[in-house]
Amino acid sequence: MTQTSEPFIRIDQVEKRYPARRGEGTLALDELTLSIDSGEFVSLLGPSGCGKSTLLSMVAGLTRPTRGDIAIGGRPIQAPYTELGMVFQSDLLLDWRTVIDNVLLQFEMRGIDPRGHREQARALIASVGLAGFEAKHPWELSGGMRQRVAICRALVHDPALLLMDEPFGALDALTREQIQLDLQRIWQSRRKTVLFVTHSIAEAVFLSDRVVVMTPRPGRIHAVLDIALPRPRDLAVRESAQFSAYVREVGHIFQALGVLK
Repeated sequence: MTQTSEPFIRIDQVEKRYPARRGEGTLALDELTLSIDSGEFVSLLGPSGCGKSTLLSMVAGLTRPTRGDIAIGGRPIQAPYTELGMVFQSDLLLDWRTVIDNVLLQFEMRGIDPRGHREQARALIASVGLAGFEAKHPWELSGGMRQRVAICRALVHDPALLLMDEPFGALDALTREQIQLDLQRIWQSRRKTVLFVTHSIAEAVFLSDRVVVMTPRPGRIHAVLDIALPRPRDLAVRESAQFSAYVREVGHIFQALGVLK
C-alpha cells in the first residue's frame, strides 16, 4: 500500500517491561517500530510469548508502554482508545442474551440506547450468514457461528479499527477456513484497519496485506512481508506458487530464529 506522511497507526520505539520483585523484570517487547495505513490488513505472526497480544493491548490503550509512543490518527494513545472493536479467541458472548442482544451490547457498554440500532445489527448479522438466528442464544450455536456474532459485536458501531487476537484459534479446520473467507469479505466491503494476531503462517499470508514476523521474547520485528496476492482471495490461492513461496519464506525465517527446528 502507498505510505502516507501520517499513518493511521504509528508505533515508535515501543518497549514493554513487566516488573519483578527482584531484578529487571521481563522484557516482553523491545524497540518495536511499525506504521499501519488506514484500511490496511496487517497480521502479527510470531511464537508464543513474543508480545503480540501485549502489543494489541497497548494499541487499544489498555496497557501503557514502558518506553516509546503509539498514536492513532495522529493522536497519542494515553488512555483506552474507544473507536475500535476487539475480537478474542474466546467469543465472550453472554449465554443469557440472544444473538442480537449480544451484538447490541456494544452500544449499551457505551451508554447508547441500543433500540435505534436494531436494524443495523440485523443487517450485520445477516451479512455473516446468520439471518434467522437473531433470537437464538449462544448455547444454541456452533463455535464458528458464535465467533461470527463476536465479529458483529465488534463492528456494529462502525469503528475505524479492528483488533483481533487469535480469533479463529479454537475453531476446527473447515470452520476456520470458512470464517477466514467471511472476514475477508467483510473487510473488503467495510475497509477497516485490521491488526490481526495469529500463530498460523498460512492464515496470515491468506488474509493480510502485510505480515509482521516477530522474534521470540523479547519481541522485535524481524521482517515485514508485503503480500502481493490479488484480492478477493479464494481457497484455491493456497495452491499457487506465489502463496507457497510466502509460506516458505516465513518458515525459513522462523527456522533461522530457532522457532522451527
